[in-house]
Amino acid sequence: MEYVYAAMLLHKAGQKVTEDAVKKVLTAAGVNVDDARVKALVAALEGVNIDEAIKTAAVAAPAAAAPAAAGGEAPKAEAKKKEENKPTAEEAAAGLGALFG
Repeated sequence: MEYVYAAMLLHKAGQKVTEDAVKKVLTAAGVNVDDARVKALVAALEGVNIDEAIKTAAVAAPAAAAPAAAGGEAPKAEAKKKEENKPTAEEAAAGLGALFG
């Protein structure tokens, strides 16, 4: 996660997100830098509009939190879905019958 934070910090500061820049930020923060992870991060961010990604994430986060804030409706709905997916006793017996031919 600290690798992503380093990239976001560089972006917010108006700096280009490069391998060297990310390494410098991580080193300054006292993180043992894994060159492969830095390289993968920079490659993954190439061509990505970071401002747009942040904006999209900011819109999606409240939408995901809304059901939980609405009085716990999401857990009830999930429990109902689980109940609907349970096989009936007849279905379970039919499945067991197939084992014994």
